[in-house]
Amino acid sequence: MKIGILGTGNVGQALGSGFAQLGHEVKMGSRDPRQEKVKDWVTKVGANASAGTFAEAAAFSELAVLCTIWNGTENAIRLAGPNNLAGKIVIDTTNPLDFSGGIPPKLAVGHTDSAGEKIQRWLPDAKVVKAFNIVGSPHMFRPDFAGGPPDMFICGDDDGAKATVTEVLKAFGWSVVDIGDIDCARYLEPMAMVWIRHFFRINSVNHAFKLLRK
Repeated sequence: MKIGILGTGNVGQALGSGFAQLGHEVKMGSRDPRQEKVKDWVTKVGANASAGTFAEAAAFSELAVLCTIWNGTENAIRLAGPNNLAGKIVIDTTNPLDFSGGIPPKLAVGHTDSAGEKIQRWLPDAKVVKAFNIVGSPHMFRPDFAGGPPDMFICGDDDGAKATVTEVLKAFGWSVVDIGDIDCARYLEPMAMVWIRHFFRINSVNHAFKLLRK
């Protein structure tokens, strides 16, 4: 499958590398694909990796992954071109973090709306699925925990898209819990804040969520 990664940070690099290891063709999109960290990533990942603009990565993709910081997300979507993502699955990994008051951050959106819902509105013809937002990038691919595998909670309006993302997550080493439509991002984004606040208390990324069943 052809994967477009929209964003060049730790999340985009971790997920892009994971897709490439599984044999997918990956194009990382950015405002400037000539920047050193992008070229270094392509060199490190190898034959399955390439880079381009946001629009080039979106057009290339059969499945796209949105990995931008929140205050750059709307512009990245504009640069990618909603038409380039029409009819495609878009995995939304974002959290609407507000750092204006310092660290730890707060949520910029919540209660009656969410980043996931905004992204679905900005991409009305795409099939947005919220995933990968409740864990740190070092554990997104093949998470290794003693009580694992951990659970990845997802949501989205299209059942077929969620089924595809579930298969992706299983290939990445996750158990999956589908909690409903995209408006359930209102709960997954605060859930990410639990992960983030715990990170700032213990200064460690080595935690993930597990739903216990009986």
